Amino acid sequence: MPDTNVLVSALLNSFGPPGRVIDLVLVGEIVVAYDDRTMSEWREVLRREKFGFSARDMETLLGFVEEEGLGVNPPPLGGDLPDPDDVPFLEVAHAAEATLITGNTKHYPPEARRGVEVTDPAAFLEGWTSGAGDRDPEQGGSGE
Repeated sequence: MPDTNVLVSALLNSFGPPGRVIDLVLVGEIVVAYDDRTMSEWREVLRREKFGFSARDMETLLGFVEEEGLGVNPPPLGGDLPDPDDVPFLEVAHAAEATLITGNTKHYPPEARRGVEVTDPAAFLEGWTSGAGDRDPEQGGSGE
């Protein structure tokens, strides 16, 4: 599951690793896990005037995530992260047994991850590509 900085980066530059991760989402290769808190943060951040994203494009992307993604209601994990706004993303990834894809891996120190795999977009894509032969096409892969 991508955190907010991955979505922002993908929309700013669709050709970089974050954009390629979102491409995998849009073609159904990976499923995004989310809850009300993560969806709310995505909407709030993507609406910021400084980015200049089209409201229609943003709602199309987030609507797709809501329709095709995995909504979860995660229990609190406890513990602290350097940025408390990152806690919902870790909780959702934990509940969904998903990989958390972020451009800010340092925001998720190993001792606070609670078993969640945390990786950056480039490393995720490298692992995705190298494991392509191992995935069952009917399952849509793994790496929410």
